[in-house]
Amino acid sequence: MSTTRVLSIRNMTRVGLSCLALVILAIPALTQSNHSSYVFLLASGFLCAPGDSSTCPATAKGEQGDSYEMSGAGAFDAQNKSAKGAGTYAYKSPDGNVLETGVWLAEELVSFDSYGTANTLSRQGVAFGPATSGPKRSPMVSGPMPTGGLAVFQIRFLPTHGPSTVGVLQMNCILGDVPRERSVEGIQLTLQRNNSEYFEEAGGRVMFLAMRPEVSSSAPAQQQKTVPDTLEQRPN
Repeated sequence: MSTTRVLSIRNMTRVGLSCLALVILAIPALTQSNHSSYVFLLASGFLCAPGDSSTCPATAKGEQGDSYEMSGAGAFDAQNKSAKGAGTYAYKSPDGNVLETGVWLAEELVSFDSYGTANTLSRQGVAFGPATSGPKRSPMVSGPMPTGGLAVFQIRFLPTHGPSTVGVLQMNCILGDVPRERSVEGIQLTLQRNNSEYFEEAGGRVMFLAMRPEVSSSAPAQQQKTVPDTLEQRPN
């Protein structure tokens, strides 16, 4: 491998990590006390199984056999259409040669169609959802909940060499009440350049996490404290 190529890969990785760090810092602001806010994972984190190429990266293929491999993370608000996200990508020829690498940025949420939350979910040893045994919980579940749906983002590709490119990225997560025509998990991609389309989902996992507001326990605690005080003041 040439020295120039090694430096390009290192630079791409450095930029990608910087973008992801900015996204992570922006997530609390996007999701604070908002019922319409979500975090998304695209072929990253606990979704990836070691040695299993069907989970990561997410791949979209074109009619000619060329493909885009992508991974990343971010957050979006389904109500005001704001989005922050970033990741890395590789564009490959039909025979698997890497033609382009770089980072991608989510600039806007075009639409989000939710399939509903999953009752329980376990992937790679990480469990989500309300417990099925033990003490009963409040009907209102706090914290992130795995949610299925189809999210459409306007994104920008920033290659290590050459000009940037705008595209539309669809992420489909098959949790909840999934329509039959959307039963395949993965991504689809349309590029503004030459209106290129990559509509074959060729692998990769996607997940949306609905951010629920935390349930405050201060009111019940205050009630428990005031009742004994009232009883103590009652005359004998």
